[in-house]
Amino acid sequence: MAQPALFKPFRVRNLELANRIVIAPMCQYSADNDGRMTDWHQIHLGQLALSGAGLLTIEATAVEPEGRITWGDVGLYDDATEAAMGKVLESVRHWSDMPIGIQLGHAGRKASTETSWAGGHQLAPDDVHGWQTVGASPIPFHAGDVAPTELDKAGLARVRDAFAAAAVRAARLGLAFVQLHGAHGYLLHQFLSPLSNQRSDEYGGSLENRMRFPLEVFDAVRAAFPVDRPVTMRVSATDWVDGGWDLEQTIAFAKALEARGCDAIHVSTGGLDEHQKIPVGPSYQVPFARGVKEAVDMPVVAVGLITSPEQAEAIVATGEADLIALARTILYDPRWPWHAAAELGGTVHPPKQYLRSQPSRHRHLFDVEGLVEPQAAWRRDEGGAYR
Repeated sequence: MAQPALFKPFRVRNLELANRIVIAPMCQYSADNDGRMTDWHQIHLGQLALSGAGLLTIEATAVEPEGRITWGDVGLYDDATEAAMGKVLESVRHWSDMPIGIQLGHAGRKASTETSWAGGHQLAPDDVHGWQTVGASPIPFHAGDVAPTELDKAGLARVRDAFAAAAVRAARLGLAFVQLHGAHGYLLHQFLSPLSNQRSDEYGGSLENRMRFPLEVFDAVRAAFPVDRPVTMRVSATDWVDGGWDLEQTIAFAKALEARGCDAIHVSTGGLDEHQKIPVGPSYQVPFARGVKEAVDMPVVAVGLITSPEQAEAIVATGEADLIALARTILYDPRWPWHAAAELGGTVHPPKQYLRSQPSRHRHLFDVEGLVEPQAAWRRDEGGAYR
């Protein structure tokens, strides 16, 4: 059987991936009130690091305390948050060699909110868990919310430098790549969209001006992160609102990023405006990834209700995207890559502790090279499973 496209190795800069399955960043809202990772992150990332995917991305991580979406968000902005993340990574890496990267972001006007399971509403600056938000312009996300403070030149420099400083910390932690969060209505997206950016200075108005600050942030992070490790960007390709950010502007932004050395672009949509109307369905965001891929040479990641192995294989095999990203699907089924490999005829590299779990009907599922000594006590039964 020919090797499925989904399970062919892939290279991003100097980063070697075993397959085309990316675990997308997923907020857990489970840090302590100072942005430090907890035991939950060790459990959460640990199980995902044993999933058989090619790449694992740490959730949206704030570059300054005011950039957290909720008070329970992870941060990477001081020695304490760096140490907490380092402790989690040390444990996960002890048992998994899956490449791990991080998504760095700033929530902007969508910051200072309650956790999702407690309603997700904005918390006022005088709330015990709240603070004053900032944004491209003083326009709140929801009518009735406290408006963000428009970032002035000093504020822009502070945020840009905070991204670069977080990238330095990420490098010290040995993270394999950095992804910048330019999607879902957070700060970099707020500068890109004319719906949230109504500035009259050189950072507002024309497309060139609206792209200026996100590109400055990218340049600062690229300069701060080791040259041999990838820096990528996640974007929302449309606001799903008339007069907002759209695919044409996304392509222009992608070309500008590529010219600056961006290593990959992860294409999502929405999140900027409460009036968005999203036609949600299987692969509903994949056409946007395809549109970007047709315009650039850097790798493109597709995401959005990709749930079945056949669906993921088709996206990669037909060239709509180079990689696919899973989020809620892999939370529901942390062995999704195993099941996809079994169904498509691919292989995965399992932890040696799980070798005996291989079903006899999928006797070629596990790639055991380097795991099993030729004369070891592990033996295959007649059906091919370990006993």
